[in-house]
Amino acid sequence: MLLRLGSKGQDVKELQHALGIAVSGVFDKPTEKAVKAYQSKRGLMVDGLVGNQTMGAIRAENATTDLSEKVYSPIEGLYVHKNYLPPGEYIAEPTPKEYLFLHHTQGWNNPYDTIHGWATDDRGPVATEFVMGGRSIKDNDDRYDGELVQCIPEGGFGWHLGDTGSRHMNTHSVGIELCNFGATPGGKTAYGRTVPADQLVTLPEEFKGNTLWHAYTDKQIETLRLFILWIAERDSIDVRAGLIAEIKKQGPKAFEFNQDAYSGKVKGMWTHANVRAKDKEDLFPQPNLIEMLLSI
Repeated sequence: MLLRLGSKGQDVKELQHALGIAVSGVFDKPTEKAVKAYQSKRGLMVDGLVGNQTMGAIRAENATTDLSEKVYSPIEGLYVHKNYLPPGEYIAEPTPKEYLFLHHTQGWNNPYDTIHGWATDDRGPVATEFVMGGRSIKDNDDRYDGELVQCIPEGGFGWHLGDTGSRHMNTHSVGIELCNFGATPGGKTAYGRTVPADQLVTLPEEFKGNTLWHAYTDKQIETLRLFILWIAERDSIDVRAGLIAEIKKQGPKAFEFNQDAYSGKVKGMWTHANVRAKDKEDLFPQPNLIEMLLSI
């Protein structure tokens, strides 16, 4: 067996899974980069080729690896799947975290596809530490619904906020993306795909010019609740400051742009829309999402 740049198939998927990177089944540049990093770390010939020696070492290592190396449960009821981006696709230097930001992907349901997209694009280290799967609009496939995946090691970060009033906020924040299409005017996504009626939610008032949205699922909302509680403890972030405090003051309007959030003045939990005035809609004020946040 010899796997190299351009190889495809189940063996490549096994390799990517064992290396803890995005699983696509295609031996691409990020996979080659991860293979070379592994070979260097294990004292093997660093050529980016996966033959019997490299694959044998990987399989032997994984055979003795505890399952907790791939999936762990930091608090009761919450399971985190590790699927790290290749080196160079995130900032490895750890920083203390002071903010938690909630996003949605405006895309499909598979969190591993989202991570693979980040690994293979040309934008550099643009990513969030966590991605949560959703429900497919194509066939109601729910295999990834609520599945939480960590793609950046704890302490690291990716550039996930874009143009805000505080660079410090980007480097000292945790981000999570929920797989969701966002606004669905006329019941269609921004790409023209029809969303099943049972996956739509109508808001009581317009948000970003729309009332019809692709609903966050019950599993996503419950997993998000557990995730927020865990991150609050893990990183000592006051998650009740920011978005939750604003919801108590002004209800759904708390999800709109907030100047203090944009400037990084209020440490705590916010959404991406809170710090981007015009071009971001994530997250939107779904009633049962608000109910969950107020329960924290």
